[in-house]
Amino acid sequence: MKPIQLSEDILPLGEFKTHASQVLRKLRDVNRPVVITQNGKPAAVLILPAEFDRLSGQAQFMEAVREGLRDSEAGRVHSDAEVQAELDAEFG
Repeated sequence: MKPIQLSEDILPLGEFKTHASQVLRKLRDVNRPVVITQNGKPAAVLILPAEFDRLSGQAQFMEAVREGLRDSEAGRVHSDAEVQAELDAEFG
């Protein structure tokens, strides 16, 4: 995702409603988020579905890392030998 360009990527809600198909076409072409404002304040951010998927996957990965770090700090760990024994028992 490219960085937002303030002069081009912030639209009032009314302008978005009027030109929605053009805004979506531009979003696909330039791959920059579009900020939709309502009463002069940010109300929504429009991004491509693939970018949403990427950001969601990244957030899930980061949460898994945090969970692993919490487990490690709490002593909930297994040795290599224990893991290998579990894998051998499960998969032969």
